[in-house]
Amino acid sequence: MSSMLVLASGTRLRRRLNNGSRYVLILFGALTMVAPFLWMLSTSLKAPGSVLTVPPEIIPSAPTLESYRRVADTIPIVRMLANSLIVTVATVALQLTTCALSAYAFSRMRWKGRDALFIVYLATLMIPGQVTITPLFILIKQLGWNNSYQALILPAATSAFGTFLLRQAMITIPREYEEAAFLDGASHWGVFRSIIVPMSRASLATLAVFSAMGAWNDFLWPLIVLKDPDMMTLPVGLALLQGRYTNDWNMIMAGAVISVVPIVVAFFAAQRSFVNGMVSSGLK
Repeated sequence: MSSMLVLASGTRLRRRLNNGSRYVLILFGALTMVAPFLWMLSTSLKAPGSVLTVPPEIIPSAPTLESYRRVADTIPIVRMLANSLIVTVATVALQLTTCALSAYAFSRMRWKGRDALFIVYLATLMIPGQVTITPLFILIKQLGWNNSYQALILPAATSAFGTFLLRQAMITIPREYEEAAFLDGASHWGVFRSIIVPMSRASLATLAVFSAMGAWNDFLWPLIVLKDPDMMTLPVGLALLQGRYTNDWNMIMAGAVISVVPIVVAFFAAQRSFVNGMVSSGLK
């Protein structure tokens, strides 16, 4: 009896040690991910010229918002925030619409060549975006869309990854739902709007987060098609804070905080749906 108690206590001890080691690793990983953001916030709150003090101040001794005021005085930050918001909202809305419709066609409708076409469409993910920049820029220039919202929004109106993500989620929905709807006289549009979309909300939220992050943080394409400062998005505008020979790190970090906060808030707002969408789509 005593040997069994010793064995049981040893098993519990090993289990606690294993769980403790896992928690330590998770905590270390979390701190590794969060530390750069905390340092960015700390630097933005330091007084000008105190970034390179030795020893470095992790927590500013005299926090100040002077760097944020200087950012607002240097670049039209409000206008750039508005431009980024307009481009992001429009891009997310278009991607959700086009990807949901194409995913429904690839997952719920039966037609000849569907699977082969989907493979070809999915293969476009292997093409680097830099390859299409030159022909896309020529097309935008011929249409006269330089320095316009159309040039920023329409090239990202659809996504092969988004179609794949939603298709994987829609495949898991039992067909009995739509068969019952068809028996009641519903059309494909009615099934899509009343059954498929409500049951795919988690995956739609996941795609919304991905597309919002991509549109909000995009730098290369807006840098190519935009010349007017009033049309610049936030990532392009923040690049103006960098000097040729020296950098004011307080201002740069303040601008980075302004750029990061909205997307972090959006992620936490959709966190539960984001996780559920990743699980339902089968992505790891």
